[in-house]
Order: sequence, then structure tokens, then C-alpha cells
Amino acid sequence: MSEAAPVLQPEATIGILGGGQLGRMLALAAARLGFKCHVFAPSPDSPAFDVVHRVTTADYTDTEALDRFAGDVDVVTYEFENVPAETATFLAARVPVLPDPQVLATTQDRLVEKNFVTGLGFRTAAFADVGAPEALAAALERIGRPAILKTRRFGYDGKGHATIKNGTDPAAAWRDVGGQPCILEAFVPFEREVSVVAARAHDGAVESFDVTENEHRDHILKTSRVPAAISEATAREARRIAETIAQKFNYVGVLAVEMFVLRAGEILVNEIAPRVHNSGHWTLDGASVSQFEQHIRAVAGWPLGKPIRRGRVEMTNLIGSEVEDYRNWLAVPGAAVHLYGKAAVRPGRKMGHVTCVFAD
Repeated sequence: MSEAAPVLQPEATIGILGGGQLGRMLALAAARLGFKCHVFAPSPDSPAFDVVHRVTTADYTDTEALDRFAGDVDVVTYEFENVPAETATFLAARVPVLPDPQVLATTQDRLVEKNFVTGLGFRTAAFADVGAPEALAAALERIGRPAILKTRRFGYDGKGHATIKNGTDPAAAWRDVGGQPCILEAFVPFEREVSVVAARAHDGAVESFDVTENEHRDHILKTSRVPAAISEATAREARRIAETIAQKFNYVGVLAVEMFVLRAGEILVNEIAPRVHNSGHWTLDGASVSQFEQHIRAVAGWPLGKPIRRGRVEMTNLIGSEVEDYRNWLAVPGAAVHLYGKAAVRPGRKMGHVTCVFAD
């Protein structure tokens, strides 16, 4: 397909790969702008299926189903980064796919992603390639302990991670992550974790949301606060990093860059998420345009909105059984409750979130 981005008219159909809560919120944003959405996902109980006019339930390797899907949509995007890059490439031969499938290929492999980031001149935690168990000892000698062993592919929310401390058996850590190619990362004594959610249009225009400060619990994002408690100079640098990454990717859509802020205000890039992001959920209620609408605008070839924060904002994830407290949140003045429609409540599963907006 040509690289030219289509300029969609209302009533056009946007295809979304992935049926989770991010796909659900993308589809709701698209409907507000007059678009239809067709969601392709393997699971028949995908929460995004509840809010769209057409769905395909099939594996991402089912080329016949993908071919039919491509024929029914005007553009394709994706809601999570573990959609196989091969699936996106297959579709891109038939219909525009945004962001470009090459972005998936880069961000799905932690080693490739780290090399991309450092190649731009940005700092990351020290890291080493650990392609086999016998390489782990040499990597530990260079990186030191404590360190974190991470699978190169398919890890999220703490999955595919093992911490190696003094006294930890490296062989056990290797087994814990499934005995697959990894990277070893140095432990970072950061002061805070932040992220920047940025949108880039096909014409190169970029709009960034305010820097978000994030707190994790058991490796899962629990709370996001905006603005982050950092200096304006540090905030400018964080936005510059995210915007540079978007430009170097020739990106179209929304991406998030997760970062560590050290005590001296220095920034280390942690990970890139080529999609709308949990730490940007506050934008649904706390900004003049949400991350989801920005993404739809970008892939539709529409101008981006200028995001204006409405005040001080706090977003809290409802994880596992915490969703059962939604009624209590409904009684909190100014709280906006978002439930994802997931049937099964499981520990560690994101079931919804709550946003509270306060006067600055």
C-alpha cells in the first residue's frame, strides 16, 4: 500500500487489532467522531466487542479472516504491541496500517528497542544481551547486581521479569523467565517513574500531553498523577525525548514513552509503547482531547487537537476485586468511573479505572 495516509470521512470504518479495554476506548472515541469500527481479536469475550458494529473472532495468523477484515475497513490500527508484526505486515499489503508495522517489529524486541533508543543519543539503564544461559554470568559480571532479567519479547505488567540480587541463583532466574532470549538490565535507583503520551499526525505535527507521574504496585500501574512533580526543565526534556522518538519512527498515532527520573533530574528511557497507554487514561476526563481521540484523529488523517489539561488529575486503576468497590467511587464528588465490561475478575487484571480532576 502507499504510505499516504487516507483522509477518512465520517462513516468510514476503522479496523482495530485487539479487543481489550484500549480497543474499547478507541472505538468509543471513534464513534463520537462519526466513525464505525471493526474489531479483530481471538477471544470471543473481548470487551471491545460490546461497543462496535462488527467483529471478527479469529487468530492473528488466520490469513483468510485477515483478508476479509482488510476488505471491510478503510484503515487498520492496533491496541496493543503484541499483535504479531507479521499480521500487521500482511494487512499493510491490502489496506493502510498505522502506525507502520516496522514500529511493532522494533518495540516487540527489548534489545532492538534499547539499541534504537541509545542510537538516538538517549540514555537507558545499562543492559546486556543474554541469548543463552551461559551468557548470563558474563552479563552479570558487567552489569552487576541487583539486575533485572527480562525476556526480549512478550513481557508486560511484570510478566517475563526476574530480579537477580546477591544470593539469587542465575540459573533459577533463567528458568523463571522461561529459558528464552533475554536482556539483563541494571537496577535503576530512580526518584520517580514518569511517562509522556504523544500523538503524531501524518504531516509530522506532534502534540504531547503533560508529563505523567506513575506509581506501580506488583509491577502493575496503580496510580497516575498529572502534572508530575518534576522541574519544568525535566518536563521539557521528557517531552523532547518522546517527540523525537515519534519523529524518528515517522509515527502516525499515539505512543507512550516510559522513563525513569533520577535524583539529579536526569532521564533514562525505560520502554516505548506504540499505542494508547494506561498512563494516559486521565486524558479522558482531564484534558480537552483524550489520547484515544488523538489516535483516531491521527489514523483518520484528521488534524490533532491541542490538549489542554483541565486541572490537577489523578487516575486510579481498579485491579482485580477492587472493581467491586465501584459503587463507593460513584459517591465521590468529581470522580469519573470507567468499567471495562470484563466478565471474569482475576488478581492482577485491570477491570476499570477512576479519574478525579481537581482545581490546579
